[in-house]
Amino acid sequence: MRVADWIAAYERAWRTPGSAALASIFTDDASYRQGPYREPVVGLPAIARMWESEREGPDEVFEMTAEVVAVDGDTAVARVQVRYGDPADQEWRDLWIMRFAEDGRCRSFEEWPFAPERTTTDAG
Repeated sequence: MRVADWIAAYERAWRTPGSAALASIFTDDASYRQGPYREPVVGLPAIARMWESEREGPDEVFEMTAEVVAVDGDTAVARVQVRYGDPADQEWRDLWIMRFAEDGRCRSFEEWPFAPERTTTDAG
């Protein structure tokens, strides 16, 4: 399993209309946590609903770059930066923690999002 390939497939799915592509990158029972203190969204149908509510649509303008930081067995960590808009009006740097099933699909996804206007002390 190549983590960089999975991240590229995630970006392609985000840019694709609908949510059918999610079945190729997430297991049916996957969990998706949008932040370290958020409740996980569990199961492909729930992830698809969350996915559609979170994005502006497949034509959303953004640039995404990623760097795989670590891989240990079925677990990987990546640093991901996303800039939305042209010119960019929103920016995020995330850490993604991914756990993969044997078939290469993600069974557990957790993101730790950080935006420049917020600091880690804002969590109050």
